[in-house]
Amino acid sequence: MAIREILKMGDPRLLRVAEPITAFGTPELDSLVADMFDTMHAANGAGLAAPQIGVNLQLVIFGFQSNARYPDAPQVPETVLLNPVLTPLSDDMEEGFEGCLSVPGLRGSVPRHTRLRYEGVDQYGKAIRREVDGFHARVVQHEVDHLLGILYPMRIRDFSRFGFTEVMFPGLDPRADD
Repeated sequence: MAIREILKMGDPRLLRVAEPITAFGTPELDSLVADMFDTMHAANGAGLAAPQIGVNLQLVIFGFQSNARYPDAPQVPETVLLNPVLTPLSDDMEEGFEGCLSVPGLRGSVPRHTRLRYEGVDQYGKAIRREVDGFHARVVQHEVDHLLGILYPMRIRDFSRFGFTEVMFPGLDPRADD
């Protein structure tokens, strides 16, 4: 297991559309997933997509019991999701502040679907299908955007609600988005 370098906004590899995964349960995939969890935990992340560490595959991980970067967020089960498909369950959208390990030190208000179904498989090829809402739905949408070459600032509608975490959220740990 290893902590990988997280690519930063401006790196063109973050703008690629990721390739589907076709081989499951391999030692290489197990190692990649382990490295991603090590990297996410070391950075206090809520999730991480393979493209963020330079791996152009449709693989996201997410989940936590509690998270210093989102102290008021409810827990989200740790999940490994490959080749995800998202289906909104309503047209309802909600603005909410997001940060990103690839956009350190900044936060922005992003509109997201409030309820959705996500489907895909885990690293062993076992089907996953969940209906979620709230912060869980927001995290999944944020991570799956990475697989489409989309960073959250690209979704911001009102740039008066985008700025440095330490300025906009002075009580939050200043290392929370590093």
